[in-house]
Amino acid sequence: MQETTLRAICDAVQKTVNEINSVIIGKDDVVRKAMMSILANGHILIDDVPGVGKTSLAVALGKVLGVEYNRIQFTPDVLPSDIVGFSVYNKDTDKFKYMPGILNNTNLLLADEINRTSSRTQAALLEAMEEKQVTVDGISHPLKKPFIVIATQNQVGAAGTQILPHAQMDRFLVKLSIGYPDKASEMQVIRNRQTLDPFKDAKRVMNPDVLQQIQEAVLKVTLKDPVIAYITELVTATREDPRIELGISPRGGIAVSHMAKACAIMNGRDYVTEDDVREVFCDVCAHRIILTQKTRAARQSSRDVLQHILKTVKTPYGV
Repeated sequence: MQETTLRAICDAVQKTVNEINSVIIGKDDVVRKAMMSILANGHILIDDVPGVGKTSLAVALGKVLGVEYNRIQFTPDVLPSDIVGFSVYNKDTDKFKYMPGILNNTNLLLADEINRTSSRTQAALLEAMEEKQVTVDGISHPLKKPFIVIATQNQVGAAGTQILPHAQMDRFLVKLSIGYPDKASEMQVIRNRQTLDPFKDAKRVMNPDVLQQIQEAVLKVTLKDPVIAYITELVTATREDPRIELGISPRGGIAVSHMAKACAIMNGRDYVTEDDVREVFCDVCAHRIILTQKTRAARQSSRDVLQHILKTVKTPYGV
């Protein structure tokens, strides 16, 4: 990648991150990881308690990136046809006409509280998330590019919720948690919301064409064999660790590589290092593993186990 091109990409990405940080106060790392996922053309699952800014982050991303943004509030009565569309018979033409769902003509979809709808409706997103298309009555309809899902779910109020199946969890590139702000940031949030809507001042920095060009550039970031071997060793370690019942799938290994490439771009490089892999590994993989009952009983989290694996697996250059 030419130095001028790399510099232009880094500048555009940094302007975008700065603009989002002006709305989402005190959560620079979360914004950074969300931006990495967008650059890697991956879907994001935000799992946290109510009121910490999950929806605000998605809205800010949609506005600043300048993409077609849509939102659906998942409730028990939402149907798969609301998501993928449906066919309607037209008696004048004696043919069925496809009526688009919410996924069509959308670059960024906020699937709000995705765990509050039925498993059948959740499954309507599977094809769209993996193949970037929907199929209705045997006919496939491609989605707009780029297409990214940002889904939210709450950790509390489990009544009436449906746990996401592992196959769907595996389709999210990262799982993020925003968390409560520190004291100074919370004071700033309260101060900002007294007289104005901060989203009105958020400026559009990109557009879908520019974003897609950057995503294509991210795929071309150099990933050398020693780093690929390191990713493979990490993934293999999750399958052999006695604390883990189900390790990382090949899709997970690919996801780590794509996220590491996006991380390299945000670090101003056109090649991936082991540090990029280490920075993104837990965010990409924590929701993809299933711990044994004994490990869960010992109150060890997925991140705890993955952090231990990072410490034990040797880096490609022995650093």
